[in-house]
Amino acid sequence: MNEPILEMRGISKSFAGVQALKNVSFRCQAGLVYGLVGENGAGKSTLMKILAGAYKADAGEIIYKGMPRETASTGEIIDSGISIIYQELALVPQMSVAENIFLGREPRNRLGILDLGQLHARSNELLSRLGVALDTRLSVSELTIAQQQLVEIAKALSQDADLIVMDEPSAILAGSELDQLFDIIAALKAQGVTIVYISHRLEEVFRIADEVTVLKDGEVVDSRPISQLDRPTLVRLMVGRSLDEIFPQTDHEQGDLVLSAEDIETDTILDGVSLRLHAGEILGIAGMVGSGRTELARALFGADPLTHGEVRLVGKSLQWKTPSQAIRAGLVLVPEDRKSQGLFTALSVRINITIPILSRLSRLGIVRRPAEEGVVINAQQRLSIVMTSPEQETQYLSGGNQQKVVLAKWLETEPTVIILDEPTRGVDVGAKFEIYKLMRQLNDRGIAIIMISSELPEIIGMSDRILVMNDGRVAGELSRENADEERIIELATLGSAEAQLA
Repeated sequence: MNEPILEMRGISKSFAGVQALKNVSFRCQAGLVYGLVGENGAGKSTLMKILAGAYKADAGEIIYKGMPRETASTGEIIDSGISIIYQELALVPQMSVAENIFLGREPRNRLGILDLGQLHARSNELLSRLGVALDTRLSVSELTIAQQQLVEIAKALSQDADLIVMDEPSAILAGSELDQLFDIIAALKAQGVTIVYISHRLEEVFRIADEVTVLKDGEVVDSRPISQLDRPTLVRLMVGRSLDEIFPQTDHEQGDLVLSAEDIETDTILDGVSLRLHAGEILGIAGMVGSGRTELARALFGADPLTHGEVRLVGKSLQWKTPSQAIRAGLVLVPEDRKSQGLFTALSVRINITIPILSRLSRLGIVRRPAEEGVVINAQQRLSIVMTSPEQETQYLSGGNQQKVVLAKWLETEPTVIILDEPTRGVDVGAKFEIYKLMRQLNDRGIAIIMISSELPEIIGMSDRILVMNDGRVAGELSRENADEERIIELATLGSAEAQLA
């Protein structure tokens, strides 16, 4: 076997006495894809930040391309051929695609003047290596998130990267965009580039990885070829216990009709959408990116005004024009992007949970702190939120605990209907299971849920009924018994008229 391109031997790291990594060893052969998995807090990001030079290990050594690597700056590590693409993309929105790809390394002529022709030519060459057609003169702010991620990958290639770390690259992608990412990873692998792929989506790991390393509590649990693993085994290695992969069900009967939408349209994409939702039911909404799933949630929540049709909640016709009216009526939305739309991440857990009900907790305009703290402690216990204190800034919680804070905030409003848009995106497998159990507990209390998800196993496993959207319309409805991935994809990719006849 060839010498590994990377060896990290006996890496240990602690922060303020807390052991983040303990004697971790990790190795990569050139031209292969390595899955790095584990629950939030397992040490994945810390290990990669040590590789990137952002942290210095307390113990251990790094051998890269056969040479021991001492402490190096981030710039020196990039120059050596290592590139890390973080979940939070590091691009300058106001600058062009080409300028971002070669930022700080712009080609110049003999007089030191920026050579725009060469800048765009080399950028186009890199994008063509990825099989991507993109106008390099566009500013990054004009691109979709998926296109921005492609720019990040092109930037890594411009640095002659031999090893690329992708940290949760699919958290913001779905459907055809995700397929494009996998095609690009396959192309990079064929060119001899090594990929370290960090993800909570285990189906993706099984799809693209050659080998998987599992971290738990800062230690390596196991490393083995993907061919020697199945999903239940990988889940057990990650969470340290046998996890029932069957989604939790409920045996209570569905209640009365609580929400209906009749032929609703908006100025976005919705075109005559109708639905019914009953108390204690989970209605799954499936479809490709751009099918209108999130736009449906926004229309029901009052964020996008209706241009046609009617929404009725508990029998009352509602023509709300703002989300605040929807909240008061008993309908709340947990958005897809919890960090920018669902939370004030720089503020405390306490403030985030109680902000919708401050009037209830106030007397003469002054918040009663004991009552407020009681609400937070009850929410913490009910949803098992892991936090150091109610004053901890929400940005420092794990993805799963941030999602629980959003849920806790809306549960305090005592809603009739909860819309969950990608409820487990960026959440590890253990926290997913907790969210699924919570959803069923809400069902048992009679709360109705609309769940939008790009993960088909999640849609099939948790939904009592499934609506499949395509181009702003409902392409079909499936019962739990009749739903499978093939049928959902068929409906999601056919035109609505064809799907109804299929």
